[in-house]
Amino acid sequence: MASSETSDSGVPPKEGGYVHGARILAVGVGATGLLTFLYFSLSSHLLSATAYGELSVLWAALFIVISVIYRPIEQLLSRTISDRRARGAEGNHPLRGPMLIQTGFALLFLLVAIALRPQIKQLFGGSESLYLIFVGATLAYAASYFARGYFAGHQWFVLYGGLMLFESSARVCFPLAVLVGISSGQTAIAIGIFAAPLASLLVIPWAIARHARLDNDAPELELSSVAGSGVGFAGAVAAIQLGEQTLLNAGVLVADAVAGAATAGAVFSVLLITRAPLQLFQSIQTTLLPHLTGLEATKGGEEFSRAIKITIRAIAIFAGISALVMLLIGPSLMQLFFGDDTVFGRWGLAAVAIGMGFHLAAGTLNQAALARGRATAASIIWILIGLAFVGWMFVPLVSSALLRAELGYPAATATLCALLYILYRRAPGGEGDLVPARRSVEDVIEGSGGIILTEDR
Repeated sequence: MASSETSDSGVPPKEGGYVHGARILAVGVGATGLLTFLYFSLSSHLLSATAYGELSVLWAALFIVISVIYRPIEQLLSRTISDRRARGAEGNHPLRGPMLIQTGFALLFLLVAIALRPQIKQLFGGSESLYLIFVGATLAYAASYFARGYFAGHQWFVLYGGLMLFESSARVCFPLAVLVGISSGQTAIAIGIFAAPLASLLVIPWAIARHARLDNDAPELELSSVAGSGVGFAGAVAAIQLGEQTLLNAGVLVADAVAGAATAGAVFSVLLITRAPLQLFQSIQTTLLPHLTGLEATKGGEEFSRAIKITIRAIAIFAGISALVMLLIGPSLMQLFFGDDTVFGRWGLAAVAIGMGFHLAAGTLNQAALARGRATAASIIWILIGLAFVGWMFVPLVSSALLRAELGYPAATATLCALLYILYRRAPGGEGDLVPARRSVEDVIEGSGGIILTEDR
């Protein structure tokens, strides 16, 4: 088997495994989270409450869409490539099928965005500029997410983190330009949301060409194979992403609908307590799926469970510290970063921090579900919890939309975490349960909801 340990490839040594990869990726992704936080902190000071709220709605809508239509392909590539590499296949990873699905999702989005142009513009206060930025950024992120899945499957975590860092650095330049007087206004800041994935298009081809050769001899895939296998897995992950983005962003959209853009901006700001850590821990979750897939293919349940326990323990410590900080100085921090337009309560901020911990734990358990072929069951859980959270946000039992989000988010994520833990602990043997180790790769794919993979028999 060809070695993947090269000095310039960014591939972590295999003996370092999951922990080593997570440490490498955490640097780039952690910096990305801080830069994203800085982008919105600067924006909140440079824009009026209404203009900042519209920018928040743009970001929320964008990440609902791209997470649902693109992240499934990232996960598909990550799991497919990591499974094949764990079994000794270093090259010839089939890419045409995932590319076909990704392109189809992008074209479908474009058609829907054109058809619903008036309604989408209304989300952004009728702004034509924000609508065009939304559409352009969504299309540009297709290549970014495809590259992330390719990098993760090969465990090129330096490239993965570098790509995200490059995007966030490009984005934060735009509010900085407004701050120093080079440009001005909401559109000048919002263009950064489009420029970030567009800039990544300049480096993705170079990165892949430098670190790997896309083998033209990879077997052709029939369209029926794509529709019958990869679409199944991608569809389940798309539903999971829809549920997750509902938890993160539906509160912003509902607040915009029932209380206006200024309140939506406040809800978005308080949920940034969750967004930054989620980006940081994405470094762990990104390394976790290929790691668990490899363990499932080669070593089995004991090492699998150990990886989950290590991750959950780290999350619990981090969430506890975050909640304590919010209790002690949370309102002062929010005033410092986002101004005086909204007064945030310390208990509400601490509740969101606790909810963030449950969310991170749920994400970890979700990766276990994907690695064990339980994507469909996990997707049902995510969708039900997302719908319950949206319903709560519309029910006026609590008069303040902001307080509704602060109370509803931790309750929803705690329930989500509990249900995914039950799924994780379910004994093997039933339909959709743990895929036995060391089966042939084709059988693994068929039993896991369908990852596109073609092997010569």
